[in-house]
Amino acid sequence: MTSTHAFWLAGRQATGEDTFDVTSPWDGRLVGKVSVPTDAQVEEAVAAAYAVRDEFAATPAHVRAAALDHVSRRLAERTEEIARLISAENGKPVKWARGEVGRAVSVFRFAAEEARRFNGGEAQRLDTDLGGQGRLALTRRFPKGVVLGIAPFNFPLNLCAHKVAPAIAAGAPIILKPAPATPLSGLIIGDLLAETELPAGSWSILPVANDKMPALVRDERLPVISFTGSEKVGYAIMDSVPRKHCTLELGGNGAAVVLADWASDEDLDWAANRIATFSNYQGGQSCISVQRVIADASVYDRLLPRIVAAVEAQVTGDPSDDATDVGPLVSEDAAKRVETWVREAVDAGARLLTGGKREGASYAPTVLAEVPADVTISCEEVFGPVLTMQKVDGEAEAFAAVNDSKYGLQAGVFTHDLQTAFRAHRALEVGGVVVGDVPSYRADQMPYGGVKQSGVGREGVRFAMEDYTYERVMVLTGITL
Repeated sequence: MTSTHAFWLAGRQATGEDTFDVTSPWDGRLVGKVSVPTDAQVEEAVAAAYAVRDEFAATPAHVRAAALDHVSRRLAERTEEIARLISAENGKPVKWARGEVGRAVSVFRFAAEEARRFNGGEAQRLDTDLGGQGRLALTRRFPKGVVLGIAPFNFPLNLCAHKVAPAIAAGAPIILKPAPATPLSGLIIGDLLAETELPAGSWSILPVANDKMPALVRDERLPVISFTGSEKVGYAIMDSVPRKHCTLELGGNGAAVVLADWASDEDLDWAANRIATFSNYQGGQSCISVQRVIADASVYDRLLPRIVAAVEAQVTGDPSDDATDVGPLVSEDAAKRVETWVREAVDAGARLLTGGKREGASYAPTVLAEVPADVTISCEEVFGPVLTMQKVDGEAEAFAAVNDSKYGLQAGVFTHDLQTAFRAHRALEVGGVVVGDVPSYRADQMPYGGVKQSGVGREGVRFAMEDYTYERVMVLTGITL
């Protein structure tokens, strides 16, 4: 795992003049060396994608679907190998890494299915007015052009898949930039795409440094940008290219609401275990991990000790161990930031109920209560294994607490009442409401994205394909309807 990895330039392997090291956040060992494309090679990739855009858009659906099916099958065949790679470069416990590979398998399979049925056309008769007599409108979708996909470190395979698979399904060339901390998983996708018959130039995977991105973002040959990452970087991209189409999947501070009717011992045990698991899986480094627990006063005192106990039961340690639930954060700097935010909250009066300790890049699963509203951890995305507890009086106060945030990605609402579920769906200012569970549930075929500072646009294979394409209408004249 310590060889130098080539990148993928217009469908072929290539190396540049420099390399960088990928190291494990768990123990600092060298996982691999990655070759860095030169400026000339980046230009070659962009030029190739731009040149092939019309050819690729016209590629038969069965060709694109077959390529996507192939990648899906090959990912499944190499699950254990790829999971170990994700765990090594990312620090993700291997059991969660296996789940990530399984999700990527599904993403490529969904994309193959959508490639076969997308763009089927919609006919609309126009003779509803006199001037439209004998006219029929036929609407189809066509790619907007080359997609620049920028992926984050926290799901280094699956979030690359969410850029690449919809683009190929829609017939849009793509240039993928994996995260510098975790490029190896994204490069694996190139290994598998290279086994297909997609046109040369229709895809490239370029592990370029972050400081090289502004030039790519501004390049007029790349009219679509799909970015997953921080709020600051995402909106800086959008502001720099206001005439481009940008899909931004940004941060969140996911809330789990436990209402008064979720009151049996079985209910509270379920909620506590789900909250503990999904505030800490991926080391809390998920945009929809549980950061805030908002519980009705009638259940709060029974729920709180259950959550603390469930959090303390999380197994921390070596991410390569199948028993490990919580591994390190992506870097020691990330863990130090979490440590600083927790210390600030405690100094301001928050109660530390468990955790609160750092060792290297690892931060212990942590629960805070009575957290002041103006400290950083109450206002920003912690992106670490920390959750805060808040007591509220009734549904209206609970929903207001969820909405008292600049973010709006997903929320979970623990209730048995269908009417309450529909009120939550109407009232909560988020992109998704999960009823009876934590906000951390995501199915890769459903529309996924946020409101407010959590981004614009939607992922989920078909919804990303719609973002990457536009409607073009053809009017037929002299038609007997």
